[in-house]
Amino acid sequence: MASVLTSARPLVGVTASVHGSRVAWWANRLALWRAGARAVRITADSPYPIDELDGLVVGGGDDIDASLYGEAARPHIRIDPQRDRLELNALDCAEKRRLPVLGICRGSQMINVHRGGTLHMDIHEVYEEAQRMRTVLPRKRIRIEPDSRLYGILGIGECRVNALHHQSVNRLGDGLRTVARERSGVVQGIESANHPFLIGVQWHPEYLVADERQQGLFRTLVDASAGHPALVAA
Repeated sequence: MASVLTSARPLVGVTASVHGSRVAWWANRLALWRAGARAVRITADSPYPIDELDGLVVGGGDDIDASLYGEAARPHIRIDPQRDRLELNALDCAEKRRLPVLGICRGSQMINVHRGGTLHMDIHEVYEEAQRMRTVLPRKRIRIEPDSRLYGILGIGECRVNALHHQSVNRLGDGLRTVARERSGVVQGIESANHPFLIGVQWHPEYLVADERQQGLFRTLVDASAGHPALVAA
């Protein structure tokens, strides 16, 4: 019976760096398991056929190569070109298959870059009022657009989130809209209106394990991955 139940769970891929944080992977794996899915870790040295996935999480990690959005690389910034290529290819495939996709932190930025958008390489150079914060605890307040899918998932117009980033979305990619910001103006959430489920959040919901609203992001992704018509068509 256990094997039947396991096989019935949709399979969701989670992208990561080869030497990336195992803590993030286990947090995502737990969140997806609690939401009813199986998870597989996808890295440049351990790829997985995207055609065999039911959903995709583009996870957090190092900065994206600035040349991918027309900027010059900066010294002392750690990038992972192999992972960049892996995720761009995964998003290409996910786009063709209309797979549900959740982007987390770097993953949200990669969704934007994949759609032809750009990034602020250092938010504090652009948003002088932005809080200088790095914490897995929900200490940053954001506002969510009431007509967005993100609002429908979280069910609230304001909430507190964690912050582990120094970059953010700048110019939006094709078909994307901003659906959440912090008070300083930094983009905290993006989504596509013409894709069954394509959402990017700048924070890390996988670390907010006790927040049922935040875990709803994973539940909704898993429901869409399982092919629930009402969610996929929304």
